[in-house]
Amino acid sequence: MSISPGASVRLSFTRLIAAAAAAAVLVLTGGCASHYVDAATRDRTAEFQRPASPAPVQLVFQFETKGAANSRATDHLKPRVSEQVKSSGLFSSVQDTAAPGVALLSVTINNVPMNDDAFSKGFVTGLTFGLAGSQVSDGYVCTVKYMPGSGEPIVKTARHVIHTTVGASASPGNAVKAKNIEEAVTLMTKQLLSTALNDLSHDPAFR
Repeated sequence: MSISPGASVRLSFTRLIAAAAAAAVLVLTGGCASHYVDAATRDRTAEFQRPASPAPVQLVFQFETKGAANSRATDHLKPRVSEQVKSSGLFSSVQDTAAPGVALLSVTINNVPMNDDAFSKGFVTGLTFGLAGSQVSDGYVCTVKYMPGSGEPIVKTARHVIHTTVGASASPGNAVKAKNIEEAVTLMTKQLLSTALNDLSHDPAFR
């Protein structure tokens, strides 16, 4: 069965929809998948400590799946990440290329499996489901590294989770239900990046 380029991009964000077990449950139960964005991480834009004299920055963004570069997801999310950094008010300008005297801002979002103990530690989730149906959770780690023209790099990390349920009858708590996986990824990315940027803005070395 062939998959359209658009569908491939959406599937690349998460393994949840493509999981054979979930697909089997979906067919057998006649239900549909529901996506929830964990509420433990929220939009922190209003809390930014903006510098009195913002400086220009070069932005480099990459989306990863278990630490490996995911070019399709990177291309899909890059415009949104770039716009969010530009509108943050933390920098006087945001550009794609290097220039003398311009700092570097590296943003990486890594999609990691929550069922792997090595990655699941540190994630905070608040969902409780009934025994009926199934749930799979995907973790996302955002690493923001700010490298000024001189001095030590400043590194900030934030975490987020998207939960997908198939056939679950119980209503989840501490999470926001999305219309689809695209909306879930969009909300997750905005909240995740704003949390990391907020931590960066409050670092004395950045200000």
